[in-house]
Amino acid sequence: MATITDKNAQESASDTPPSLEKGTADRRPSAGDGYVPANLREEDFRTRNGLNLKSFQRRDWGTRDSELDRSMKKRHLNMIAIGGSIGAGFFVGSGGALATGGPGSILLCFLIAGVMIFNVVHSLGELAVMYPVSGGFYTYAVRFIDPSWGFAMGWNYVLQWIIVLPFELVVATFTCQYWNRDVSIAVWVTVFWVVIILINIFGTLGYAEEEFWSSCFKLGAVVIFMIVAIILICGGGPSDGLYDEYWGARLWYDPGAFQNGFRGFCSVFVTAAFSYAGTELVGLAAAESENPLKALPSAVKQVFWRITFFYVVGLTLVCMLVSSTDERLLNAENAYREGTAPFVLAARDAGLNGYDDFMNVVILVSVVSLGVSCVYGGSRTLTALAEQGYAPKIFTYIDRSGRPLPSVLVNLAFGAIAYVQLAEDGSTVFGWLLAMSSLAALLTWGSICYSHIRFRQAWKRQGHTVDEIPHQAIFGVWGAWVGLILCIVIFAAQFFVAVAPVGGGVNGAEGFFNSMLTVPVVLFFWAVGYLWKRQGFLNLDQIDVDSGRRPIDWEYVHEQRRLYAAYPWWRKAISAVW
Repeated sequence: MATITDKNAQESASDTPPSLEKGTADRRPSAGDGYVPANLREEDFRTRNGLNLKSFQRRDWGTRDSELDRSMKKRHLNMIAIGGSIGAGFFVGSGGALATGGPGSILLCFLIAGVMIFNVVHSLGELAVMYPVSGGFYTYAVRFIDPSWGFAMGWNYVLQWIIVLPFELVVATFTCQYWNRDVSIAVWVTVFWVVIILINIFGTLGYAEEEFWSSCFKLGAVVIFMIVAIILICGGGPSDGLYDEYWGARLWYDPGAFQNGFRGFCSVFVTAAFSYAGTELVGLAAAESENPLKALPSAVKQVFWRITFFYVVGLTLVCMLVSSTDERLLNAENAYREGTAPFVLAARDAGLNGYDDFMNVVILVSVVSLGVSCVYGGSRTLTALAEQGYAPKIFTYIDRSGRPLPSVLVNLAFGAIAYVQLAEDGSTVFGWLLAMSSLAALLTWGSICYSHIRFRQAWKRQGHTVDEIPHQAIFGVWGAWVGLILCIVIFAAQFFVAVAPVGGGVNGAEGFFNSMLTVPVVLFFWAVGYLWKRQGFLNLDQIDVDSGRRPIDWEYVHEQRRLYAAYPWWRKAISAVW
């Protein structure tokens, strides 16, 4: 920054940060320098929490970097990683997967998709510690692959969340209709929309605390269910229920572990992959933590437990209690309204009075929580697009409470689409809207893995060593290759299902594009990005591996590595996942 000679600035030198004082060149304030708070938050409680008019003013610490809050704690990132975005796809979508492919397909597909997401998140963790920048994975595609592809990924990710938000509002409404169908859809949509708006008033910390407590509730509910499920499988259920004698794994033999052959397996494969959608938000949140180096590695490790304990074990247990040929699963027109989620059915069949209602409350909390995540993910990515010149500059506005206000307002406004459900053809409209973003998460994950691969290649090409990377993915660049290959395999499975649906025969054009509409949408964004910026695929020498990095506490890194080297083999194994 050039020397400041303005008279007024000189007169107020006592209030000027050292980096802006006269005679200081090419320096600027930075978080934690004694003038700018390390977490960028205001001292006044009401201002930093968005509770007064002053909080809506533009934040300007003079850092020239993104000035989003850095208030997320280690506990927030841990819970976002292990429990964030566990929602309707897990609790309700698993019912459709069970009916389509059977319990064997669910076990295998969730394991394979789990291997993919495990490597995706570890690749993301390495990049996010190295470059904890606003917009996360979108900016990695711009930096390491192709600016035009990054443009497409950024806008595709924004589109995903602004479409999913109204969908989640409608799903919350259907969930409430399990108890009362007399209340208008518009009433419930309005109620949950207002709830999400109120949470977003509190900005980053509002999202973080909501995710922390809702994740605690969801995970606690799943643990309780698993304990109950084991008791029921062993025959410990009430005498007036279905599981009052040893139940075991009978449903794996009759009607069998698999349904609908290879088509059914591929269909469940796709469902399993998208049940993990939102796991990548922990990388987005890293930019809003005070010290990603200390907070993020622990959070990344929690994904292992999310995959193995909650998804694989939890779904295996529920699939031992509910048959894949259960007429309630096969004939349900609306699983939310009719309460035909397998977790709810198991509780009802067991004769556990009130437990089915409790599981429905868990589903409702999960849906609303994901709605809050929609606003967070969409708004931060839109702000990052604006900061790189890929969206209107108004979206770079961040207020004193750390909210990217225009971006948040735009994302919240799209919740109004939920009222389309009141129309006669509302469900059809929603179906096509969701089709536009159905593959968005998969393309994002593939881009993360390929960004990691390209980063490692450029890092080596430009004379750096792996030891200079403060946090390394558990399987290094090979894990990124595994994640990328599995993304391609799942994409191929989605294409196969789009051509050859489970019901047999060959899909028509409408059915095909209902599954694959994301592809032309992304190609459109890619073309627009190229025509706008005229930048193509980057070679390794063009990749910038230096800018955007926060200062690293190498003393801490070396100490952690010294401790790890002294561990016995079993302690190293535990350290890899805890």
